[in-house]
Amino acid sequence: MLTPTDFATYSRWAGIATLVMAGLTALTFVFRWGVRFRFVGITGFLGVVTVGLFALSIVPIVHSPVPGAGKYTLVYDNGATQVVITVPPDIERSTLEATLVQAANDLFSLGRLGRGGDRLTVIARTIEHPEPGVTEPVILGVASRSLSDRTNDTVTVHLLEPSVRSASRLEEF
Repeated sequence: MLTPTDFATYSRWAGIATLVMAGLTALTFVFRWGVRFRFVGITGFLGVVTVGLFALSIVPIVHSPVPGAGKYTLVYDNGATQVVITVPPDIERSTLEATLVQAANDLFSLGRLGRGGDRLTVIARTIEHPEPGVTEPVILGVASRSLSDRTNDTVTVHLLEPSVRSASRLEEF
């Protein structure tokens, strides 16, 4: 995982490359080479890359890991308040709870605010095959966190008991 120090190093090297390219661009104008405007474009692009890398060295995009969380796959995201993830069918309850918290933290974004509610709901499901040729989605748990309060990172987790797990339970959340 890249750290802010790594981005600062990359920013420094990109800045040096930008200055070198700016010098070459100046030479192309002095000698009236036909490719001078291409060099202007290259220099501008390197400048944008340098600024982007510098911004990442100040405010990196880092997700903090939740201890005990397992892997999940994003299945559905309406871009606002509802997300569905899938987990392995044999996941332990403690791992499921940590995975729901991890997904709620990873998928939180202030860009979701104002589009259908003030809570992000993450639904964990798995696929089971009760008999050959039959596939059923099974809801394992739901996590919820505030979208309107940036400082409130409390995630509420509800795990369903194995006897009441079904896709029809989705309306309760």
